[in-house]
Amino acid sequence: MADKSSIEWTDATWNPVTGCTKISPGCENCYASRFSERFRGVPGHPFESGFDLTLRSERLLQPLEWKKSRMIFVNSMSDLFHKEIPRDHISKVFDTMEKADWHIYQVLTKRSSLLQKFVNERYQTGKAPAHIWLGVSVENDKFVSRITHLQNANVSVRFLSIEPLVGPVGKLNLQSINWVIVGGESGPGARPMDPKWAIDIRNQCVQLNVAFFFKQWGGRTPKARGRLLEGREWSQFPRAAFTSTPEYEPGIGA
Repeated sequence: MADKSSIEWTDATWNPVTGCTKISPGCENCYASRFSERFRGVPGHPFESGFDLTLRSERLLQPLEWKKSRMIFVNSMSDLFHKEIPRDHISKVFDTMEKADWHIYQVLTKRSSLLQKFVNERYQTGKAPAHIWLGVSVENDKFVSRITHLQNANVSVRFLSIEPLVGPVGKLNLQSINWVIVGGESGPGARPMDPKWAIDIRNQCVQLNVAFFFKQWGGRTPKARGRLLEGREWSQFPRAAFTSTPEYEPGIGA
């Protein structure tokens, strides 16, 4: 668990699972895999097994230790809905998120159908608590079906991470979507992002009053080309989600 995070849209990270497998073009230059594999074979290192899927049961209760509320990106080094993660382990992650409810949790996946199935089975008579944000990654127009799975899940706060944006996404169905993050790819071999793709998404969000966050242009390093989109920074968060934790309220249009 990292008390500080360089990710612009969160405060901290919590990894009750690490490691993953690649399933779509957005995974091609995965930063988590690249980082983890640097330490494969190093005795005693947390990533001695590289990016192999690893359950970290000793970390399941970590958010309970943080008494000050913060936004926590869950599984920044994995995907909580990977098909090889036991349901019981995922349930324990949700148990902790429900108990440590003074935090906001940001759970992001590419396995959208598994998210939908798990959430709808867990919250059969209502919705996931509003402090548990659930989102899907969409890297181009071939994966917008993930949005439908998210919309059909019993979720209170839904978000999209359109990063790395490696192709146009076309017209998006943003019904019941509270937040959209857009960013270009970074690191060795980063694929360029056409400004038109990002501007189109921003315009759709503005038209429908959906909070929009432009994370980065990408390049050799995440901050290589800055965060300005048509001359301004876009750092909006979903206002309605902060009713129980007002200290996080940044305001639409921040």
